[in-house]
Amino acid sequence: MKLNITTKILLGFVIGVAIGQFLNVSMSPEAAASISSKFQILSKVFLKLIKMIVGPLVFCTLVVGIAKLGDFKVVGRIGIKTLLYFYFATILSLIVGMVVVNVTRPGEVQQWPRPHAGTDTGITGNKMKSMEDFILHIFPDSLFKALAENEILQIVVFSIFFGIALGSIGDKGKIIIKAIDSLAEAVFKVVSYVMELAPFGVLGAMTAVVASKGLGILVSYAYLLLCFFGGLIFFIFVVLWAICLVMKIPYWKLLAEIKDALFLSFSTASSEASFPQTIAALERFGCSQRIIGFVLPLGYSFNLDGSMMYMTFATGFIAQAYGVPLSLEQQITMLLTLMITSKGIAGVPRASLVVIAGTLAMFDLPTEGIALILGVDPFLDMGRSATSVAGNAVATCVVSKLEGELQNV
Repeated sequence: MKLNITTKILLGFVIGVAIGQFLNVSMSPEAAASISSKFQILSKVFLKLIKMIVGPLVFCTLVVGIAKLGDFKVVGRIGIKTLLYFYFATILSLIVGMVVVNVTRPGEVQQWPRPHAGTDTGITGNKMKSMEDFILHIFPDSLFKALAENEILQIVVFSIFFGIALGSIGDKGKIIIKAIDSLAEAVFKVVSYVMELAPFGVLGAMTAVVASKGLGILVSYAYLLLCFFGGLIFFIFVVLWAICLVMKIPYWKLLAEIKDALFLSFSTASSEASFPQTIAALERFGCSQRIIGFVLPLGYSFNLDGSMMYMTFATGFIAQAYGVPLSLEQQITMLLTLMITSKGIAGVPRASLVVIAGTLAMFDLPTEGIALILGVDPFLDMGRSATSVAGNAVATCVVSKLEGELQNV
């Protein structure tokens, strides 16, 4: 019997957890880390292959979609609707994270020894781009440099201009549009080959995480994990469902389509890993290629709902752990600050932690408190990556609905 890709990924997940736990309990930390690093190569190779195809995939789908529009006003209209929805979703996710941490109080209920002042966490808050730097960073020096460095926003900007130009030159442009459309089909074929390696990537990722941290850490952080994942579940199954209900989008049908993408992102702790799968799922659901190609790449920088929730939740948790009360006014100020600063972190490694560090420093909270969540952060990252994928899928459907392009719905 031939197994489908979801079953294979699930097997990779289970086997990875089993191997990782065996290494963690049967070997010294140094030996376990040495062996698990070999398994992690599988995960790194898979993610590199994904990054290899994301740039060309974004370029081809967006150029073809916009070229078929041929109207700059239409592109502008879609862009405004997209960004307005992104900020709406950002506010909702930040509020959910803030409400959850205030109601459940994990920093007070579950206490650990607080890290000493000056503890090196490897995370600093000064790596965030200023708004000026972020705006300049959006515009590419060269398409080829943007593709080589996988700068998605820069690829989007060039693709918009190029797609509009192709659509405006008539029959001559149609030749190039057809060629790029064929190139897109070839890229999707490459995607199908790469996805065959997904189970091995998941196996490597889970082996590395569990071998270094051990499943025992889930017990010691049980209440924190329960609170945060409870918030994520609420956001996915209540907030996103409510948005779809208002927009008359069949949410449960959408979840059924993107379930493979959600599980892959959860297993690899990378929303980018499921990018090709999300595209295919949204096309099956009835979204048009041009809306998918425009909204989804932007969402990976502007609409990371899981990460937004984590920022307010983790900041509130650290404040509680150090016994620092935050007034409602301070929390609202923090929310508004995060709404702006979180948009300038595209391409920053461990972006959520960088923003949290900057926010802690801004509100005179101990930045070394990040050490309290570093141990369990890989597991939390799994949840927030999957949530961000669900959020971007809903965003694409909402914009498609607003444009009257959601078919069979």
